[in-house]
Amino acid sequence: MRILGIDLGSREVKIVLMEDNMIIKKMKISTMSFYRDYCSFNGKITVDLEKLKIENVDKAISTGYGRNNTDLKKFIAINEIKAHVYGGFYQTGLKDFILLDIGGQDVKVAKIEKGITTDLELNEKCAASCGRYLENMASVLEISLDEMSKYYQNPIELNSTCAVFSESELIGKIAEGANIESLSAGVNYSLYKRLKPLLTKFRGRKLVLTGGVATNIAIKKYLNKDYDEVVSVNFPQFNGAIGCCYYGERV
Repeated sequence: MRILGIDLGSREVKIVLMEDNMIIKKMKISTMSFYRDYCSFNGKITVDLEKLKIENVDKAISTGYGRNNTDLKKFIAINEIKAHVYGGFYQTGLKDFILLDIGGQDVKVAKIEKGITTDLELNEKCAASCGRYLENMASVLEISLDEMSKYYQNPIELNSTCAVFSESELIGKIAEGANIESLSAGVNYSLYKRLKPLLTKFRGRKLVLTGGVATNIAIKKYLNKDYDEVVSVNFPQFNGAIGCCYYGERV
């Protein structure tokens, strides 16, 4: 059986094609390009699978930031928590874990016990605890996200709780002569501090880290202090789309 999973993110659309429970294709497209170049509208949005070079699909599942305001023809829509939890099942083989998904514009934390989601917390209101915050701060520092993510020691204290005001605070620290390593560590640690209130009741067990921020070395270093094990998955940014496919295999 061929199952297509699409995760409609705020910045990128992630696409995974799975056949007989094996990933055979995956791709990322900017959200703007996806709707402009690969979709048409006739009452509902139709995805042009031919343009995506995808054929013979038996089932299609969608999730993501755009799920509620984007009605895809021929797709079954599932909520993001379900998609990411099923992605966690597929990528780790675990049935008991804490899922932390840090996306571009939201954060999701879910507690999984014996394969069932028993608790969850969401942050969809503040960009300061999401990937977009790191992108903006890396731009201010004029370095890449990958470079910034390496630094976790001797962080400069950043106190602003607002993503916009944090930029001004960071510029002030630059003007005071702080070095790039401490500034980068300060940015990473400030994101970790904003995540902590969401994670307070989800400590001490295996943490499965997904989303674009899962590749941030510093964040993983900080989280290692709070959990017995931080589990990295092979395809953190594709986890939601993978979960769509894995869910589709079972319904």
